[in-house]
Amino acid sequence: MIAQPDFPSRLTPQEYLDWEAQQEYRYEYIDGEIIAMTGGTIPHNDIALNFYRALYPHLRQRGCRANVSDVKVEDSKNERYFYPDLVVTCDAEDLRAQDLVKHPTVIVEVLSPSTAGGDRGTKLKCYRQIPSLQEYVLVDSQSMAVELYRRGNGKMWLYSEYESGETVRLESLDFELDLSVLYDNVNLPSEAN
Repeated sequence: MIAQPDFPSRLTPQEYLDWEAQQEYRYEYIDGEIIAMTGGTIPHNDIALNFYRALYPHLRQRGCRANVSDVKVEDSKNERYFYPDLVVTCDAEDLRAQDLVKHPTVIVEVLSPSTAGGDRGTKLKCYRQIPSLQEYVLVDSQSMAVELYRRGNGKMWLYSEYESGETVRLESLDFELDLSVLYDNVNLPSEAN
């Protein structure tokens, strides 16, 4: 993601929503700052789609829904808006929604060299403040690796790392995913050399 210097320096949340509705491209909104969403690589896209395909049949049975990158997530507590690579919600209000998800259960970001710092820093800090969020998953698009942050007691978040040959478990969804499925048919840059 890239900050756009020619935008107004500060917008209210409503000004952002009104402005973005008129734009051709997607923009996130964090603490008054507008951030342009850039396109991803083919591996980035393939990973997000593999995650979605693996989750879809499981979520249908549970009455939940997953959406990919074009669905906006609202952190109403802090008036922030994001476009994660994948969001899962099981909330009845969200299941009827047309414009945005307000009560995410799981958020997945696929890391790229240009977004990894923000996804591990600013977004991690912001996402942890969404009361409904139970798990935040970071998937590397350069190598077979996944990081998982899971809500613990109070303000505590638990951290786990997964590598090739391992299985990620999303406890909030009672779902397991082998990394081999997540990275199926994905041409990682480390393998292209």
